[in-house]
Amino acid sequence: MKAEKTPQGDNPAEAVVVEDLHKSFGDFEVLKGVSLAAHQGNVVAIIGGSGSGKSTLLRCINMLEWPTRGKVSVHGEEIALKSDGQGGLMPADRKQIQRIRTRLAMVFQNFNLWQHMTLMQNVIEVPVHVLGVKRDEAITEAETLLKRVGLYEKRESYPAFLSGGQQQRAAIARALAMKPEAMLFDEPTSALDPELVGEVLTVIRDLAEEGRTMLLVTHEMNFAREVASEIVFLHDGKVEEQGDPKTVFDNPNSERLKKFISTVQ
Repeated sequence: MKAEKTPQGDNPAEAVVVEDLHKSFGDFEVLKGVSLAAHQGNVVAIIGGSGSGKSTLLRCINMLEWPTRGKVSVHGEEIALKSDGQGGLMPADRKQIQRIRTRLAMVFQNFNLWQHMTLMQNVIEVPVHVLGVKRDEAITEAETLLKRVGLYEKRESYPAFLSGGQQQRAAIARALAMKPEAMLFDEPTSALDPELVGEVLTVIRDLAEEGRTMLLVTHEMNFAREVASEIVFLHDGKVEEQGDPKTVFDNPNSERLKKFISTVQ
């Protein structure tokens, strides 16, 4: 089931907007003018081959990488950027970046849990120490979130004693603890053994069904077709094609997209 639109009607607010985004690493240009918008309550699935710029795009949205050129806005607030003196850009206001990052939760390929902390400690760390939530309130919320992802019984376990699927579900619970306005998923199942993929996709599907705003980089094409409101196909650092899942998968215009679909399905 795809995410339904929010009560704002047929024109929900734009949660994340990217305009003409470029990113270079030295002489190598990874992103070559990407523009897209994720509306509130919708799921944008970003697909494409290895090296097309998918992960770099998400990292630029969250300012884990600084773009070389372009604009990023979150819920109508443009991230202030200035020249870095080397032909690129850097944040002009560090406090703004910190604040925006509390509104964007990112789930990484390799979980990125703190290995020296239990699952409970992982989930409450940001609410308590960054958002200023009282510890007892954070623990109550963490218990609810861990139950939601099926890990309440593992709350005092350390990540090293969990499967990859359990660690990724814990990472999703940690992201939800931030109460984000949008969630960024960077190939959340790519590091998992095949038998563990389903348990993570089930959690993400539930989030989509409740109307969470998400930008999802994935190589799971059937899942993207099922849950996404919009598909964006990146090729060589550019948006090659985009549209609703049925149109993109059943009637692609681009020969590159046709070839990509034929190799992954």
